[in-house]
Amino acid sequence: MNEENIRIKNVLEFIRQKAIEFGANNDKEFNKSYIERNNTGSDSLKDKGAYFGFIHPEEESGGPFHDFSLTIFPCIEDKPWLVCLGIGSSGFKNDYDLANYPGVRRLFSKLINEKGFCKSDFSDIETPLPKTIANSEDLEQIKNTIKTYTKVLPVCQIVENPESEEGKKIIAAFVAGYAKLRNWSSNKEQRKAISDALKPFFKEEKIDEVEEINNLLIDRKYIVLQGPPGTGKTRTAKEVAEKIKIRTKTFFTQFHAETSFSDFIFGIRPDLNSNHLLYKENLGIFTKALKYAEENSGERVILIIDEINRANLSNVLGPIFYLFEHKMDKWDVEIEISPDFKINRLPDNFHVIATMNTADRSLSVVDFALRRRFAWYDLKPTPINGKKKNLANVSVSEINNSEEYFFLEDFSKINEIFDWYASSNELSLQPGQGYFIAKSEEEMKSRIQYEIFPLIKEYLQEGLVRNAKEEFNNYFASRINQSLFE
Repeated sequence: MNEENIRIKNVLEFIRQKAIEFGANNDKEFNKSYIERNNTGSDSLKDKGAYFGFIHPEEESGGPFHDFSLTIFPCIEDKPWLVCLGIGSSGFKNDYDLANYPGVRRLFSKLINEKGFCKSDFSDIETPLPKTIANSEDLEQIKNTIKTYTKVLPVCQIVENPESEEGKKIIAAFVAGYAKLRNWSSNKEQRKAISDALKPFFKEEKIDEVEEINNLLIDRKYIVLQGPPGTGKTRTAKEVAEKIKIRTKTFFTQFHAETSFSDFIFGIRPDLNSNHLLYKENLGIFTKALKYAEENSGERVILIIDEINRANLSNVLGPIFYLFEHKMDKWDVEIEISPDFKINRLPDNFHVIATMNTADRSLSVVDFALRRRFAWYDLKPTPINGKKKNLANVSVSEINNSEEYFFLEDFSKINEIFDWYASSNELSLQPGQGYFIAKSEEEMKSRIQYEIFPLIKEYLQEGLVRNAKEEFNNYFASRINQSLFE
């Protein structure tokens, strides 16, 4: 057996072992986890379509096949190999719906680096690989083979040395991704093995959001914190204001459907203390904050506007909309804020932090001009580590009802469902970490029943995240013994 055949044999045995670790079972005659393909004869290795890997368990052991495959293209002379999530040349039979699950792409897109490629649409079997991959010098030895399959390789990664530690790590991750796609795991150990293989590719930078937002505020002056409910937008806005080291004055308001120019900036109101019909001026919170900033140039003034998209912004902001330019070159237009109070620019010490709930589908669409004038910062559902205890690390006997706990298992399950089934737009609906903080198991179950359950049910009734309906239903049935479809 030559050296190349030994390498192929070793890597094939490696992916078989990983498949077993991840829950694959090919010992039984029926209901196999996969069909193994190995087309690596000496003639095939001469750039004539050599490959090996796993295909859908309902396919034949030879000939053209359908659906997703784990495919490895070997190369002779110690050249790099190509590891892929492929699609059989016969197209889709069972996996078309799977190809359209956003989570499949999200998963495999994390497994590639600058020498990899991931299609934007996994159901697309008409678009070829980009030239950077198809004509890569690394794959010169198998360029004809790659050309043959160029339209049916939604994800591929060049592996310099498949038997090195780095090469094995990449291959193991692709096997783990395929195991997750095929639902091989049936117990906690197998799920942990899959998670461990994928973990090195799921690096999440620990970001100090408050510090990052503060730096953005210094640079841009006017920002909007946007995210789903429960992600701590209002709390974060207040933390930013509190963290600023120099003297700071904070003003707070919350918009609603009836908020108007006269509420926010300036108007007149009846004098209820007079026996006659008299009116008195009403300075809105914007004007109060603005005047304070002008009169106290040594302080930093922050105006927090909660739920900014709940109001009709054109009516509320009126002519002051013009002033929200963080880098305006010419200040030659005066805007009247109130009688005897006109300005041509907002003071340098005046800042605005607004919040916006991305899950509220009934609210007005934010004007594109406002988007240009404000910086936008996304707050996403994030597991809590720190002040709140993580229940995964606390035994039931240790639970103290005077403390708050973060229910990681519930958060992770909801997060997993959204990650796998939700479109990019639907991710903005995911309940944030605030929903999963409670003082006891009973309180958490109550929160699921009376807050999370109705929220998900409303989403489904609006036709949102419909692909996940059975997953949600199974979660609620097992967690609170309640069905979404009663």
